[in-house]
Amino acid sequence: MCKVLIFGGTTEGRELAEYCTDNGIAAAVSVATEYGAELLPKNELLEVLVGRLDIGGMKKTMESLKCSAVIDATHPYAEEVTRNIKEACGQLDIACYRLIRSSEEISGCIKAKDMDELVHILNSSNKTVLSTLGSKELPKLAEVNDYSIRIWIRALPVDDVRRSCRELGFCEDMLILEKGPFTLEQNIAHIKQSGAEILVTKESGAAGGFAEKREAAEVCGTEIIVLARPQEKGFTFEEIKTILDEMR
Repeated sequence: MCKVLIFGGTTEGRELAEYCTDNGIAAAVSVATEYGAELLPKNELLEVLVGRLDIGGMKKTMESLKCSAVIDATHPYAEEVTRNIKEACGQLDIACYRLIRSSEEISGCIKAKDMDELVHILNSSNKTVLSTLGSKELPKLAEVNDYSIRIWIRALPVDDVRRSCRELGFCEDMLILEKGPFTLEQNIAHIKQSGAEILVTKESGAAGGFAEKREAAEVCGTEIIVLARPQEKGFTFEEIKTILDEMR
């Protein structure tokens, strides 16, 4: 039996896992990929579960672990996953706490409220683009005019991503498949490598390396477009730690 199940795959998920192991809290962490699992601490108090789960899979996992609470520390843009976690917890009457990533000031950037607006903005020019949105948004980016010769993709170096890019028609010579987090210098190098006139990023906060991407764009004189973060309610990292302390 574990006290808490953390849905992670994010910087916050890893840090919460570390907090649990450092403070003697038995926990399990669910991540979608092996890469996410590699980043987690190795500790007898921590059980690591790898694989994407639908609502049914989430319920089975919660029941088998007999967890007393669930913490949703998934990515701010993983809206469907968050809905599924909340629904699974509701059906099993398990306490669910959503961790909210801290925001940063993004004045001076072009802000798109959703992918439809972002595609519209990109279609208003023929400039070269470096997308750091990840693989989930590839189908929408394929709606951009001349995307196969205009858009560079930076994403994780996994087979599924490479296959998706190939199937959607993105140029394989315009893929930067590397593991983050990325430093300022690496972001500058990627902008120069791509010759990007526009850098597209999510409103990912400090944990997602937004500051480094923004500074790199400023250094290179590159326009930056930010995909707005979905509005949601939840708890800060410090509030989640307090909840964990009370459980201990």
